[in-house]
Amino acid sequence: MAVLVDLVVTLGMLVVVPLGLRLAAAPETAAAVRLWPLFAVPGAVSLWLPRGALATALACCYAVGTLLPALAAPRRLAATRSLAPAEVALCTALVSPAVAATALVAERWGYRLFGFDLEILDLTVPHFHFAGFAAALVAGLVHRAAPGRRLGAFAALSVPLGTLLVLLGYFVDDWAELAGAVVLTAGMWAVALVTWRDVRARTDDRLTGALLAVSAGVLVATMLLALSWAVGEATGLPHPSLAWMTATHGVANALGFALCSLLAWRRLPAPRTRTTAPDHEEVPA
Repeated sequence: MAVLVDLVVTLGMLVVVPLGLRLAAAPETAAAVRLWPLFAVPGAVSLWLPRGALATALACCYAVGTLLPALAAPRRLAATRSLAPAEVALCTALVSPAVAATALVAERWGYRLFGFDLEILDLTVPHFHFAGFAAALVAGLVHRAAPGRRLGAFAALSVPLGTLLVLLGYFVDDWAELAGAVVLTAGMWAVALVTWRDVRARTDDRLTGALLAVSAGVLVATMLLALSWAVGEATGLPHPSLAWMTATHGVANALGFALCSLLAWRRLPAPRTRTTAPDHEEVPA
C-alpha cells in the first residue's frame, strides 16, 4: 500500500497542484506557480526515502513551498472581500497542500502528530492533495461555469465544508468523520452532476467531453466507497480495508477524477477556467 500511496502523492505534488494553480488564474498565486517545482521535487523525493533526517528535511522544503498558496488565500480574501461560493472553494484549495505537508513532515520524521498513527498521517497527505486541493478547486470552477445553478453553489460550499468536517472528525470520533463524509459526498456528487449536465454539454471537443464524463462518472463510484468506509468505521459494519480503499477510491480519484478533470478544464476556453472574482457575484436564491 505504501508504494501506491507514494505514487499517488507524487502525482499530486508534481502534476495536480501546479496544474490546478495555473487553472486558478489568481494573481495572488503567481509566485507559487513560478516557484512550485523548486519545492515539489524535493517533496516528491522525500516520499521514497527511509524515514529520518534527510527525508524530513526534504519534506520541510515542500512544506515551505505550500506556504505560498496558503498565504495567498488571506491575500485573496482581502483583495476580493468576497465569501462567494467559488471564492470559498478556491481558498480551501489554496490552504489544503499546507495541511498535507504538515502531515508529511511528521510522518517522514516518524512523529505521531496529535497522537495519530503514522499510517493515518501517511493517508492524510493524498487526502488533502485530492479531496482538499483538487476537489475544492474543481467545485469552484464548476460553480463559475454554471453560476445560475443552485447545485453549483451547493457544490462549491459543501466540498470545503465536508473536507473541514472530515478533518475535525480526526480529532473527535468516527461519527463526526461520518458526518463530514456525508457532506463531502453530497458536494462531490453535485460536482459530478453539474459537470455532466452543464460543463460537458457545452463543449464540442470530444476529448474534453470524454475527460469530463470520466471525471463525473468516477466520482459517483469513488464517493460511494468513501461513504461505505465511513459508515463501517462508525457503526462497526463490514467495510473495505484501508489498503482496498487506497487501491480503489484513492487511485480512481487521483487519475479518474482529479487528473482527468483538470486536464479537461485546461482544454476549456479561458473564461470558463478562471476563478478570479468579478466585481460582484450573485448566488441565486
